[in-house]
Amino acid sequence: MKRIIRAGIAISMMALLLASDVSARAVGWEEIFFNANRAYRQGRYQEAIDGYQRLIRSGHRSGDIYYNLGNAWFRMHRLGRAILNYERARILMPRDADLNFNLHYALDKTQDAIPETRGLVSTTFFWLNSFSLGELFWAFAIVNLIFWAILLIRLFLKTEWTYYLSVAFLILWLIAGLSLGLKGYDMATDDRAVILNPEADILAGPDAGDTILFKLHEGAIVHYERSEDGWSLIHLS
Repeated sequence: MKRIIRAGIAISMMALLLASDVSARAVGWEEIFFNANRAYRQGRYQEAIDGYQRLIRSGHRSGDIYYNLGNAWFRMHRLGRAILNYERARILMPRDADLNFNLHYALDKTQDAIPETRGLVSTTFFWLNSFSLGELFWAFAIVNLIFWAILLIRLFLKTEWTYYLSVAFLILWLIAGLSLGLKGYDMATDDRAVILNPEADILAGPDAGDTILFKLHEGAIVHYERSEDGWSLIHLS
C-alpha cells in the first residue's frame, strides 16, 4: 500500500549515515563519550544527546553510542528518535539483550501497530538478523581460509576423511557466502524509516487538498521510497 506522507513531516531512515566532524577527533572521542555518559547519569539528557551525536558525526558509529543515544531520547519522551537509534544500534549489535528489551519496550508504547511481514529469504536464512555484517564477514573469511587449506591438503593427502571434510566445508562455504551477500544486500536496500513527528497525516496524493486517509504517530515504522517537492512517498507492510 503506497501513500503520500504530508509535506514537512519528519521521517528518518534507519540506515547508518556517514558524516564528518573534525572537532570531535581533535578533542578525543573517549572524553566526549565519558562526558556524555556522565551527563546522562546526572539527568542532563539533552547534553548527553549532543555529545553522542557529535561522536556519530565524527565517524564513531558504534552500537553502544547509538544505544545510549536511544536511551537519552527515550528519557526526553521522543519515542521516534529513540526507536530510530535503537534500530541503528541493532544493526551493529543485534544480539544485545538490553538493547532488544528496550527496543521492544519502546515499540510497545507506539500508537500504531504495524506488523512487519517476512519474505521467503528472511524466513529461509532466519539467522541473518542475529548477526551483524561484520560478524558474517569474518565468519566467511575463516570458513574460506579453512576450505582452501583443506583443498591444498587434498593435493597431497587423498584420503576418505579429507574428502568428506572438503565436502562439509564446501557446504559451509556456500552458506556463509550466501549469508554475507544477502546481509549486505539487505543493508544496502534497507528502506525502513521512522515517523519522528507526534502525528502525521497520510494523504492520497502529493497535494495539501488531497484526502487524509489516516494518521500515523511518532515511532511508527514505514518504508520510504522517495521524496519530491517536499513530499515523501511511503508504503506500509
